Amino acid sequence: MSRVPSSEPPRVGQTLASLRQARGLSLDELSRQAGVSKSMLSQIERNQANPTVAVVWRLANALGVPMAELLSGEEPGAPAMVTVPPHAIPSLRSPDGLCELRILGPIELAGQFEWYELTVQPGGVLASEPHEPGTREHLTVHTGTLAVEAGEQTQVLEPGDTARYAVDLPHAIRNTGREAARALLVVVHAG
Repeated sequence: MSRVPSSEPPRVGQTLASLRQARGLSLDELSRQAGVSKSMLSQIERNQANPTVAVVWRLANALGVPMAELLSGEEPGAPAMVTVPPHAIPSLRSPDGLCELRILGPIELAGQFEWYELTVQPGGVLASEPHEPGTREHLTVHTGTLAVEAGEQTQVLEPGDTARYAVDLPHAIRNTGREAARALLVVVHAG
């Protein structure tokens, strides 16, 4: 069975965007690596421009894929492994700037299962309103000392300690020590 050639050029925009995002690259970073302007990359991803063969070759080399993969116009399959560089990990800060949550889990799991690297400076408090009923947090302290408050209960955690507690009530994590504290925070939403 032979394939009828299309009168339309291949639309590489979605494939390019998916490959770029899977590698944790911004438009700026891919632009530098491929030697293609950021505005051109943006136009290609939005299917407002079709790249020349030279541009496809540069992009394929920068992304480490065959040119045919970019030209297929198909959504690439999930890679066996994705590495996210530290600068591509989003983070949130408390209003006072004393708490930082680095979002380690993939965005597609948000609202189900989330994990964060938590850093709390001395005097910092990460206070939260209740989550949906049945939600629990798991906090493992790596360095420093943290006090966990869940409802009327308070527990002080030292390095190596893990607390598992309900968060369908007001809760907070406080650094009452003299040094920055770091911990792994896992949120398991009710299901």
